[in-house]
Amino acid sequence: MFTPRAWGVLFVLCGAIFLEGIDVAMVNIALPEIRADLGLSTGVLSGVVSAYVLGYGGFMLLGGRAADLLGHRRMFVLWLVVFLVFSGIGGLATNGWTLLVARFVTGVAAAFMTPAGLALITTNFPAGPQRTKALGVYAGTAAGGFSLGLVAGGLLTSLGWRWVFFAPVLLSALILLAAVPLLKDHDGARRPAFAWARFDLAGAVAITAAMLLTVYGVIRLEHPGEGTPVTVAVFAAAAGALLLFVTVERRSPAPLVRLGILRSAALVRTNLAAGAFLAAFAGFQFLMTLYLQELRGWSTLQTGLAMLVVALDTVLAPTLTPRLVDRFGNARVLFGGLVSAAVAYAVFLRVDLDWTYAAMLPSLVLLGFGFALAYGPLTMAASDDIDPDEHGLAAGLLYTALQFGTALGLSAVTATLAISGFAPGDAGFGAIRVALWVPLVAAVLAVVVTAFGLRARRPVAVPVNGPAETCPAG
Repeated sequence: MFTPRAWGVLFVLCGAIFLEGIDVAMVNIALPEIRADLGLSTGVLSGVVSAYVLGYGGFMLLGGRAADLLGHRRMFVLWLVVFLVFSGIGGLATNGWTLLVARFVTGVAAAFMTPAGLALITTNFPAGPQRTKALGVYAGTAAGGFSLGLVAGGLLTSLGWRWVFFAPVLLSALILLAAVPLLKDHDGARRPAFAWARFDLAGAVAITAAMLLTVYGVIRLEHPGEGTPVTVAVFAAAAGALLLFVTVERRSPAPLVRLGILRSAALVRTNLAAGAFLAAFAGFQFLMTLYLQELRGWSTLQTGLAMLVVALDTVLAPTLTPRLVDRFGNARVLFGGLVSAAVAYAVFLRVDLDWTYAAMLPSLVLLGFGFALAYGPLTMAASDDIDPDEHGLAAGLLYTALQFGTALGLSAVTATLAISGFAPGDAGFGAIRVALWVPLVAAVLAVVVTAFGLRARRPVAVPVNGPAETCPAG
């Protein structure tokens, strides 16, 4: 179906999204070793994660719009270089502040690179079976990257924590060498060389401030009762920045975000479902790590291997999911994946301190199927019925939802654990059982949101990427 060059393009773009997923997972696994070597406080250590989230979530919409205005290929290659350089700086860090800056800029690079990569998928592969297969492979690689990163992080950390930063440098270099000759921006001829002259600077500053403040506020929720007035002030400032952004966009002749794009009910549903889906998984993965390591005494590598079964989506997403989408449509396949994930979390509510791995396995397998069936259709639906010139913006909206979902899910379970009195050891088990309701509620919310899409869908057979009024994703 694909030419050798098309496979090469897909390899480059999948390599980049795999790089982003594996990078996040590996760093999370290496945190205890980083703290021990650099002597970091708990606040600075949590900042290693928070700095990346701030950069990624804060600049995602700006990154998507920049890709549309300045060229998808140009932004992808430029920010891949930035990602490479600052990953290396993180590996060379000898103090906490250097590491924080490196992680923040790496997150910013991912915020510009990721929507450009998704837009390149949709512009390099024609609508229909080719794009469906390409997006299926891309989504499977993205989801599998995080799962495999847990194992890779455990292996590399055993050699030294700096390798979790140096390994992405090597992978980035390989992707860059292939990207320069292979990637082409098919819409580049329609963009003026100095498209930045039309850039909505005021809107960019307002929305970036709103995103940064909101993500920071969400991160502060991890410590309920600590500096509550400051947290409220942060959210109030974020709301003010968002209001300013809407005002600017309504008056701008070349808005950063065309507000009319939000009239697409399918796009709004996709982003809400994506955020809730990732909130559930991020919270569950964090709780699993605490349960296995803090309560059961498993090693980092054992924990990563235990979660590896979730990565079965790496095989299923590019093989099974496109066929199901072709037959049943995006919405039905997505709905099935979300239901599978919700059932997985519900089954795990019965967890006990003496559970064997065999008892945990049904939940993990169901979660793997959930990712395989949901992640690809979410990615496909993100750009359905969206003009190609706004595919970067649509990708930015999707990945903003994913990043906010991740931050919110982690914060929600952390706050629940704190309220429930979690402490390492058997005494903390009750708090974990309470917090396990958070992923379940988030997953059920995603199911309900997607169910409205099923009701809105006209009962006729249509192509996967058909018009908005008959599109299965709508």
